[in-house]
Amino acid sequence: MFLGAISVAHAQVELKNYADANGYIDVQKLTCAQLAGTYQEDADFLGIWYSGWYNGLAKKHAINVSRTKAGIHNVIVYCKANPGKKVIEAIDVILKDEKNQ
Repeated sequence: MFLGAISVAHAQVELKNYADANGYIDVQKLTCAQLAGTYQEDADFLGIWYSGWYNGLAKKHAINVSRTKAGIHNVIVYCKANPGKKVIEAIDVILKDEKNQ
């Protein structure tokens, strides 16, 4: 159990580590492994950012807080199971699943 705790703590990195020299993160290239490997609050922060981005593209001007939180959680769970995918691919899978329900 102790070794497991060490590897989990070691796997977490700060979100800023994914930024380029100018401090920007290319959200279209961010991988699920990177999202799953950051701290929970950073993963949640990114989830909110992605939510706003997608809602802006869809010209939606409202937020359903519980649905958004659930969606972010589902993306993070998906990313942990699919580290080789990009986050935007994970979001697409989750959004399609929601539409089919």
